[in-house]
Amino acid sequence: MKVLRAESAGFCRGVERAINIVRDYLKKGRAPVFTDGPLIHNRQMMAELEAEGVREVGDYRSRSKLDLNLSPEEKENAVVIVRAHGVTPERREYLKTLGTEFRDATCPDVGVIAGRVRLCAKKGFSTLVFGDPNHPEVVGILGYAEGRGFAVRTEADLAALPPLGDKVCMVSQSTMFPDEFEILAEKVRERYPDAQIFNTICGATRSRQGDVVRLAEQGAEAIVVIGGRHSANTVKLATLVERQGLPCYHIETLRELDLEQMKRYSVVGVTAGASTPGFLIDEVCNTLENSKNY
Repeated sequence: MKVLRAESAGFCRGVERAINIVRDYLKKGRAPVFTDGPLIHNRQMMAELEAEGVREVGDYRSRSKLDLNLSPEEKENAVVIVRAHGVTPERREYLKTLGTEFRDATCPDVGVIAGRVRLCAKKGFSTLVFGDPNHPEVVGILGYAEGRGFAVRTEADLAALPPLGDKVCMVSQSTMFPDEFEILAEKVRERYPDAQIFNTICGATRSRQGDVVRLAEQGAEAIVVIGGRHSANTVKLATLVERQGLPCYHIETLRELDLEQMKRYSVVGVTAGASTPGFLIDEVCNTLENSKNY
């Protein structure tokens, strides 16, 4: 079987940076190393980090209080690390009160979005974030809107907004579809002619989505998407495969893939979310390459 592997498959720079921050502390003998909620959205990678000594605390959206239960001596050597998705400014200040070293592993691209929202809010703007209101990245970004932030995904969401006045800005969760952002942005311009629109979908998302289209153009008869089912960017990749009219196999690990079923294809594309470790991608690609077609 011929396997076409997307060039962008694997860690994005924000995920790789967050993992490197954690592992640097481990190499220095720091313990315990806490992450406020899952550092990244990949269960297999989080399990590997846990085996290395990382302890995930808190909850998915980084909202719950943390009971670290540390002695004064343990606090001296412990560190609490902010997840790659970022957190609200209130959460950041709370984490700094826990008595341990504090380290921010927020993706730089997400940090830029939060900074833009913060500056607009200081100027009296209301903020619209194109994204999932329950996603931790959006939760964190909205925290910088000074109480005047709203997550929107549809025209109906816009219609349900309270009066915002003339000063409105719009950003995007970093992992959304660019075409869908532009469609809703046009509706925002119609409703708020002076709105400031910032397309903050990150380059890694654009590269991955573009690679799905290229895999289809290169002759892939089906595409395997590897990554967490709770990973926003991975779910978007699976949706995009279906938009290409190709069979999509969204899996977290090789054991979820029906290899007998895959043998019906001569050419298979493989891509992965931004939090998917290379060893999972290698395992799938190597297995498919060694499969014989019917």
